[in-house]
Amino acid sequence: MQLPEHYPADVLFFFDGHPAELALYEALFRAMEQAFPKGRVKVQKTQISFYGRHLFAAASLPVRRRKDWPKICLVVTLGLGYRLDSPRVAVASEPYPGRWTHHIPVSEEGQIDGELMGWLREAWDFGESKR
Repeated sequence: MQLPEHYPADVLFFFDGHPAELALYEALFRAMEQAFPKGRVKVQKTQISFYGRHLFAAASLPVRRRKDWPKICLVVTLGLGYRLDSPRVAVASEPYPGRWTHHIPVSEEGQIDGELMGWLREAWDFGESKR
């Protein structure tokens, strides 16, 4: 996976004061790096973005935490051409017709599983198919 020059320091800064969420992100990154070796990563102010030809996923700290969310979690966001029907999806919106954004809280490493990685693979494929 292609990383920016200051990636390690930027990730540590992003998760400053959130060691449990950093550990979740590191587990997610290992899975993403293995699944999407041609991908790129960009650490931004509010999220860490994953790109192929286009943005297909992101990881972030919850900004507006819903009452039913775990106290410690990482939010994995992915884009698909349809709305996912799963209780794991906390929030889904359709910012453009036929483009759905899904926010999935991850509170333990075991939730970075085949189902989540399958959705991320679909998001990669969806992003790669866009013009």
